[in-house]
Amino acid sequence: MSQWSQVQQLEIKFLEQVDQFYDDNFPMEIRHLLAQWIESQDWEAAANNEAMAMILLQNLIIQVDEQLERVSQEKNLLLIHNLKRVRKLLQGKYHGNPMHIAVIISNCLREERRILAAASMPVQGPLEKSLQSSVVSERQRNVEHKVSAIKNSAQMTDQDVKYLEDLQEEFDFRYKTIQSLEQNDKNSALIKQEMLALQAMLNTLDYKRKEVLSKIGRVIHEIDVLMSNMLTEELLDWKRRQQIACIGGPLHGGLDQLQNCFTLLAESLFQVRRQLEKLDELLTRLTYDGDPIPVQRPQLLEKVNFLLYNLFRNSFVVERQPCMPTHPQRPMVLKTLIQFTVKLRLLIKLPELNYQIRVKATIDNNRRFVLCGTHVKAMNMDESANGSLSVEFRHLQPKEMKTSAGSKGNEGPHMVTEELHSISFETQVCLYGLTINLETSSLPVVMISNVSQLPNAWASIIWYNLSTNDPQNLSFFNNPPAATLSQLLEVLSWQFSSYVGRGLNSEQLNMLAEKLMGQQVSYNDYQLSWAKFCKEHLPGKSFTFWVWLEAILDLIKKHILPLWIDGYIMGFVSKEKERILLKDKTPGTFLLRFSESNLGGITFTWVDQLENGDVTFHSVEPYNKGRLSALPFADILRDYKVIMADNVPENPLKYLYPDIPKDKAFGKHYSCQPNEVSKPSDGGGKGYVPSVFIPVSKILNDSTEPHSPSDLLPMSPSVYAVLREHLSPTAIETAVSCKNFPI
Repeated sequence: MSQWSQVQQLEIKFLEQVDQFYDDNFPMEIRHLLAQWIESQDWEAAANNEAMAMILLQNLIIQVDEQLERVSQEKNLLLIHNLKRVRKLLQGKYHGNPMHIAVIISNCLREERRILAAASMPVQGPLEKSLQSSVVSERQRNVEHKVSAIKNSAQMTDQDVKYLEDLQEEFDFRYKTIQSLEQNDKNSALIKQEMLALQAMLNTLDYKRKEVLSKIGRVIHEIDVLMSNMLTEELLDWKRRQQIACIGGPLHGGLDQLQNCFTLLAESLFQVRRQLEKLDELLTRLTYDGDPIPVQRPQLLEKVNFLLYNLFRNSFVVERQPCMPTHPQRPMVLKTLIQFTVKLRLLIKLPELNYQIRVKATIDNNRRFVLCGTHVKAMNMDESANGSLSVEFRHLQPKEMKTSAGSKGNEGPHMVTEELHSISFETQVCLYGLTINLETSSLPVVMISNVSQLPNAWASIIWYNLSTNDPQNLSFFNNPPAATLSQLLEVLSWQFSSYVGRGLNSEQLNMLAEKLMGQQVSYNDYQLSWAKFCKEHLPGKSFTFWVWLEAILDLIKKHILPLWIDGYIMGFVSKEKERILLKDKTPGTFLLRFSESNLGGITFTWVDQLENGDVTFHSVEPYNKGRLSALPFADILRDYKVIMADNVPENPLKYLYPDIPKDKAFGKHYSCQPNEVSKPSDGGGKGYVPSVFIPVSKILNDSTEPHSPSDLLPMSPSVYAVLREHLSPTAIETAVSCKNFPI
């Protein structure tokens, strides 16, 4: 079943998450129509290779053309229209930057895998529960409801102001008419009656002026209360959700809803401002003793301007945090002289501001780093799929300045990866006579000068964003706080779901907790120090917990990803636990686990039964990335052979724990089907016998462990067949164990 087919079967709450990251940059119609083709391409590699990205983009356009031809025959007008629009988008937007579409598609596929992994997890962690609480959802609905009510109130006040203007015009006309009469006419009884009517009208004008000012005051008060409480909380919650999403957590939706609220409030405030300007205009034409306009209007206008200033300042946000396109799963880690991207948005979407706001990007003012590349750009509504007022910097590069002595600053691994910096942005909004200076900053970033520093730098990003919602605590690592172990384990599971497509279950997390704590503990409220996580070596080891875990992530990503996604690698299980699991199983049952003593190693252990009925266990020395680069792990499991005493070599691996036939579990991942017997005449180019590598181990009678990797000998099927035909099992054993055996 394709990944897209699995996505379509998700519950509605997960489908809503999928819907959030498909837009006009990569329309869902294309994902649906070209599902299998898209999933068969290596978009992640193309994201770092422009030539490959261009080929994939051209092939994608060809695929769209084929779909367009098909739907044209079916006369599906709507789909024809959409596909033509998509084709135009692909040719126009990405032709000059094909790596950008590769990054987008790669990110979408990765997010799908993360959501599928989250849907398969039976229990939500404490962080995810807090982000999806019913209280937050209720507040979101309340904010939207109140903003809508405020907008309606402002519009109703417009009608009151118009009525007041009409009433004053009538009063002005009648008053001027009386003033134009001769003195004798003014003394008539009719005129006196008219004067009384004018006085009544003036009283009504006074009442209406006070009423309008009162309504304007209420609208301003409601906006003030909403901005000070619920809207501020909603914005802070969105920023917190963004922090969590950056370290692998659930996607952070809701920015479009916030934009709608901010825009409606800005429109309401500008509407109130126009109403106050109209009152000032009415004041110049008519005033009287006790007139409320000259007393109340200045205070109300000052309050409106104050709210507009605050609303604009809060609306300037970093929509997508700084990230190198080469490492999309590691945002906020920036390498010197390598480009990164960052996107900003103004949540107040007014047409008058399109291309009128120029944003300048700088780095924190310690003068150690500068930004190279295009660091001033105009915000516009054309580049974003949803028409938001935004700007994306795509060609910024951090560069380290030389010190006065002519050498670069301290680049020790701990100094660099625990030193936080900030990318700052500033602009100015000039609108309707207001000039507002805006500033915002990215979340803290870590600068590295070598990719070898990336794992520790990413650990710093994880710890910071897990431990605090302060967006600008650059001295955080002077005294880093402890983290709740239960929350840390949840974030570690996110590393696996976001980076390698499958999170960790409770048993796997329990093993990690024991490894961190060194004993069986209840970790719900346990506080873990930064040093324990990333700086102190594990007991008896030469590496830290995080370095060990990061090496496993790298191993999965590069060498055993399909097996991990299928859920066939138990991975995190101790030697003691694996023997408890295997002891009552059928001989030949095995499981796969990550090495605790070797960085980036995976091994398998199987259970066997001796002639006297005793159970014995065998574990092969771990396979690392060097050996897995030469031979796929699924092929190793298929072809692995063991020579025990005088027996013929055989594969001891029969059932994947608990009882899955090995070929059923891994068959689809075998690179090819091996030939049991291959003769020279069977084929091979230029008369050569085709060969494959077969890992072989030898187990002596008094040993339960296979030999080291140097004794896991690869041999071709033809060599093995000849050995069986001409040599006894004892001779085969002697030949295999000989150090000079030709292979």
